[in-house]
Amino acid sequence: MQTFRDVDRDMKLIKNDKTPSEPRQNLTERIYQQIKQDIFNFRLLPGDRFSENEMAERMTASRTPVREALTRLQREGFVEVSFRSGWQVKPFDFRQFEQLYDVRIVLEMAAVKRLCEMEPAPNLEDLKRIWLVAPEDRLEDGPTVCALDERFHEQLVEATGNLEMARIHHDLTERLRIVRRIDFTKRFRIEATYEEHAKILRTIIERRSEDVQLLLKTHIEASKSEVRRITLHMLYEAQEQTPDV
Repeated sequence: MQTFRDVDRDMKLIKNDKTPSEPRQNLTERIYQQIKQDIFNFRLLPGDRFSENEMAERMTASRTPVREALTRLQREGFVEVSFRSGWQVKPFDFRQFEQLYDVRIVLEMAAVKRLCEMEPAPNLEDLKRIWLVAPEDRLEDGPTVCALDERFHEQLVEATGNLEMARIHHDLTERLRIVRRIDFTKRFRIEATYEEHAKILRTIIERRSEDVQLLLKTHIEASKSEVRRITLHMLYEAQEQTPDV
């Protein structure tokens, strides 16, 4: 099993470029972003354990901003802490992720149904400018498209005007982010996202409620399946590259 020291040896340390007067809030944010990126990029694998002292040494910082960053990551579901064994990157729970996807499908199907029935029709101009574009005008950067994909689905729910539905959906989006971003590491998935979003938008504009619900459900289920496959493959590759200790 990969240890914290293995990860530390194989990646670049954050440079101690802070000045004595750097606000702790900025330092905490910097540490938070670095640890989160390490988790997203599988430099820290699900199940990896470490102490606050180890992380503070690695980040060339004191324990206080490290603890604040880890506490924030704990709230977001990326790490967990045990009184006896310290901090741990939260293991993947595919059953939980699939349940979250199922809830997301229910919410978004209800949202697009409402959008097709609204009078007057909802304003979807911002989404049309992003997704109803020629193939040569499509973006190719995975993280950028991932962020736009999140906003596409959130904006569909927000357009219903139901603030509670939008709040619940936003919470789901936050909890699924760690796996959803993996869907945009492959070029063909980026292309598929553009094609499917365009179909969903056009079908809403045409007010075809049943058709758009089916399109949306198929779209999310395809993403769920692909995310699981890619995640397992990436985890296998990361573990294979880890030297035995």
